[in-house]
Amino acid sequence: MTQGSAAGPGFDILVVGQAGRLGYEAALFAASLRRFSPGFAGRLVVAEPQPGPLWPRDPRIRCKETRALLEDLGAEIVPFESRHFGHAYPYGNKIEALFALPEGRPFVFFDSDTLVLDELSAVPFDFDRPCASRRVTGTWPQIELYGPGYTAIWQSLYDRFGLDFGSSLDRSEPDEYWRRYLYFNAGFFYHRCPQTFGARFLNYALTIRDDPPPELVCQSLDPWLDQVALPLVIHAFGGGRDALEAGWLDGRTTCHYRLMPLLYAREPDRVVAALEEVAAPNRIKKVLKLHEPFRKMIYHGQGAKLRAMFDRENLPRKEQALRNQIRKAGFWMR
Repeated sequence: MTQGSAAGPGFDILVVGQAGRLGYEAALFAASLRRFSPGFAGRLVVAEPQPGPLWPRDPRIRCKETRALLEDLGAEIVPFESRHFGHAYPYGNKIEALFALPEGRPFVFFDSDTLVLDELSAVPFDFDRPCASRRVTGTWPQIELYGPGYTAIWQSLYDRFGLDFGSSLDRSEPDEYWRRYLYFNAGFFYHRCPQTFGARFLNYALTIRDDPPPELVCQSLDPWLDQVALPLVIHAFGGGRDALEAGWLDGRTTCHYRLMPLLYAREPDRVVAALEEVAAPNRIKKVLKLHEPFRKMIYHGQGAKLRAMFDRENLPRKEQALRNQIRKAGFWMR
């Protein structure tokens, strides 16, 4: 199914919303979707984890104003059960939330800390060939001096699930360089069916967590478990790094900003302008001001002060160095 047949009501958008930061981010996402993607006529589903033994506290969105704004913006708040991850690994929400969506209906998942910038219905999704965010750095695996290299580690995972490792490689990149191996950020991903994709994603993630190949003995899976399993799932369903033309998502149509200080420090002017336009109406402002980083960065002018400190053409090469500079200046918050 291509975008031509899936446009408008043909696909759902899924984000996770819960108590605290993710609830406010989901509200900002919904506001940006309605402002900049009026042609999207599908469902916006905000999946909400429910209380249970894997959560020491109620994870639901407790702010009544946030819930009311989400509903006013046309979002459907849909519950899901945390059966495998919960508080111990909240990134697992994006896996278990998939089961809140109906079988056989294409979906696009976005992390809640994403801003919509343009018309999503124009993105040429091919839901038969899944893809995910390539705005990623080589965060996993961390190669040990006397341990296995990238090839041995990744091949052990492909072999575990009966997948063809060789066809996943980008042979234009050198051997043992991280970009040669299929690796995504889980900030967005999509497929034709959330149930089949979710079942495969869950199976792979639990297998890697509970019964990893020996080659992973020196590797940490927290917080990278979802990003280790995701390329395997995408490859299993016939997708890959080139399944979506570069520049649509994490580019002209969306921005995965991660945190407000990072947005103001490094994103293009059009992203800041879109953010401040979306956040300006009183009904939006009233809710977003309840979240301290939004209040201070957007409404109290700290974002503008932070932005003036950095040259977007000469940012630190590594994000950690940028974060350290923001902290040193006293502007770090999340």
